Amino acid sequence: MTDRADALVIEATDLRKHYGSIEALRGLNLQVPAGSIHGFLGRNGAGKTTTIKVLLGMTRPTSGSARVFGLPADAQDASVEIRRRIGFVSDDKDLYDYMTVGEIIRFTAAFFPKWRADLEQTYVRKFELPLDRRIKALSRGTRTKLSLLLVLCRRADLLILDEPTSGLDPAVTEEILQTLVSHVASEAMTVFFSSHQISEVDQIADRVTIIDRGRAVVSGSLDDLREQYRRVQLVFDGEAPDALETMSRVPGVVRVRRSGRILTVLSSAGADRVLDEARTLNPMSTDIVPVTLKEIFLESIAAED
Repeated sequence: MTDRADALVIEATDLRKHYGSIEALRGLNLQVPAGSIHGFLGRNGAGKTTTIKVLLGMTRPTSGSARVFGLPADAQDASVEIRRRIGFVSDDKDLYDYMTVGEIIRFTAAFFPKWRADLEQTYVRKFELPLDRRIKALSRGTRTKLSLLLVLCRRADLLILDEPTSGLDPAVTEEILQTLVSHVASEAMTVFFSSHQISEVDQIADRVTIIDRGRAVVSGSLDDLREQYRRVQLVFDGEAPDALETMSRVPGVVRVRRSGRILTVLSSAGADRVLDEARTLNPMSTDIVPVTLKEIFLESIAAED
């Protein structure tokens, strides 16, 4: 993998996947730069798991392309190399229930010549993993911690997580998230994690893609999104004018709402152009409000309905 900071570890272009008459992916475009913690955010059924299956070579796209480390994910030989360099934790946390914690660690380590024994010891202590206990007797939270240890210690270049904190209590969730942040800070790796938990993505991601109905509706640096998205509220002396068509033509406008004396415009390109157009409507006052990731998510998927 190249050392360029702007290199793309994952790149999908016009990715489509059909299951019979169902379009799971409808022209998805996705870019994940090296070294990023990239949140893949969407409601249930949006296409997140299908995307991950395509990236891992577990299913082939109907059309379009997906590349990981610059290699085509749908080519058999390349897919083997891709999976060799990826650590994957599924929502199910599939493990061999008949093994003990210690046995599955030793079993997994045998497959990876670059296994980090020092990290193994660190995470066994940090996660308080009971080495002699059988996996079938572990709680969901402990299974998640064990799954994370198994992928972090193998020195993967890319970590893919599918709903990693699903079903976990807040304390365990916080521990998992902080472990990911500290690990990426000290080791050269990229994290791509799918979730429908907005607060988790907001807490640890530096980049985000919001997917809805099989295609990306928002994507970029989280800092840039916070800077660019603005809600402009226009208050009028009487009933707010019906300016939906006018405002919708302004570049970057995502949504326009009219309620009584107030016209509210959500923009993904700052407030300046909205204000320029608003002056022609002669509002009594204007108010510019920053937008949270939760609001960006809700407004973006609402715009698709």
